[in-house]
Amino acid sequence: MNRSLFAGLIVTAMALGACTNPGFLGDDDGFAANSGTGGAPATGLGDASDPTSAAFFQQSVGDRVFFEVDQSTLTADGRFTLDGQAGWLMANPDYTAVIEGHADEQGTREYNLALGARRADAARAYLLSKGVPAGRLQTVSYGKERPIEVCSDENCYSKNRRAVTVLAIGLTG
Repeated sequence: MNRSLFAGLIVTAMALGACTNPGFLGDDDGFAANSGTGGAPATGLGDASDPTSAAFFQQSVGDRVFFEVDQSTLTADGRFTLDGQAGWLMANPDYTAVIEGHADEQGTREYNLALGARRADAARAYLLSKGVPAGRLQTVSYGKERPIEVCSDENCYSKNRRAVTVLAIGLTG
């Protein structure tokens, strides 16, 4: 009885220990860039003052573009942000990117997955037109499955209609 109780406590402690590892399934941001580098913050993004870091890209260049309702056409603001992303990616060839397409909660799951894919493809096509090599860009659609904001009004919806460029380093080839 004593051994069973001890073994049960060990298993429980190990299971709970695994649950406290925030990086087990990846960052909430989805960023893998600079992970494991010395001196980098725990986020794995690097230093925001370093123009070659993912943190700089996210905060200074901008990692997302937004779309109008039921649209996958880039806005002028979106093109401006993607111009900055293209320049940064061309200057930092060690990075690859996954462009995530997202939608708001309106509509069916299938519709929003397709809309998210069109949004990611629009951002990717724009980056390609600016000279970013195709082998460095991938797309994925999450539809309405990964909202930034959860509520049923336009303020939340507008934040969820987006394409996000997520960086990774050392995966080119």
